[in-house]
Amino acid sequence: MAVNRVPVLKRCRALGLEPQFLGYSKTSKRQAHNAGRKVSEYGLQLREKQKAKFIYGVLEKPFRNYYEKADRMKGMTGENLMVLLERRLDSVVFRMGFARTRREARQVVDHKHILVNGKVVNIPSYLIKAGDVIEVCEDAKSMQRYKDILEVTAGRLFPEWLDVDVENFKGSVKNLPTREMIDVPVNEMLIVELYSK
Repeated sequence: MAVNRVPVLKRCRALGLEPQFLGYSKTSKRQAHNAGRKVSEYGLQLREKQKAKFIYGVLEKPFRNYYEKADRMKGMTGENLMVLLERRLDSVVFRMGFARTRREARQVVDHKHILVNGKVVNIPSYLIKAGDVIEVCEDAKSMQRYKDILEVTAGRLFPEWLDVDVENFKGSVKNLPTREMIDVPVNEMLIVELYSK
């Protein structure tokens, strides 16, 4: 399976993105090579798509599938796309504070540490529904890794659409997020323009 191994800070710098959206507290003092250069309309659209793909850790083909699914749904395609990406299991695990970074959230899911409604789910792209209960499995709760995660994510604010019990590593989805609840700095309208050419 293809994995994106690009250094995070380098990629953030190139996309003009704050590393905090990926869960990293580091920042880079360097300037991107393309800083100050005029970007075409296509370049802007492409950058927004690359930002969304990089933040959620999705490669081109699955991202295209999300776009087509969002296009078939009722409502605005761009907003539907962002909601679909936010509903991914790895994204929800990160939002609940069960992982320090989005990449770690993906790994936690891959390692079968996450239960959805009492069943082990190890598919990071699994789409969460309203009312789903997500928790870390009993065996993993006692690991040192999760104690360290709890220390780092202690002050993190949780989105209003999630109900989280941090001490017990358990949470539930109160309702599906709307675009206003998703604090990701992506202009989804540019992505729609890019794909609808």
